[in-house]
Amino acid sequence: MIRLNLVLLLAVLASALYLVSVQYESRRLFSDLDKARSEARRIEADNERLQVEKRAQATPSRVERLAREKLQMRAATPAITHYVTYNAEPSAAAGSGDAAAARGGPGAVGQIQ
Repeated sequence: MIRLNLVLLLAVLASALYLVSVQYESRRLFSDLDKARSEARRIEADNERLQVEKRAQATPSRVERLAREKLQMRAATPAITHYVTYNAEPSAAAGSGDAAAARGGPGAVGQIQ
């Protein structure tokens, strides 16, 4: 009988230690989950803030102002635009590297400033 009691006592102790370790692990995992959710909320808030900043940076008026000030660009006007017409007849320059430009091919319409 004493042996049975000792075996049962050891089983109860082992069960109690296992229960404590499982509860500890459960609390640790819950804490990690809470930290991950908090980090996800922070990242979502940062993403929303960055999206708003991106939209503010890409407004047409800001892009136009930067093009004028930093890149020193100006709007195209009919006075500075030169139109090239398409010539269907092959020219004498057809054998040279400028064949597409001489024939009025792709890239033949442009602006001259």
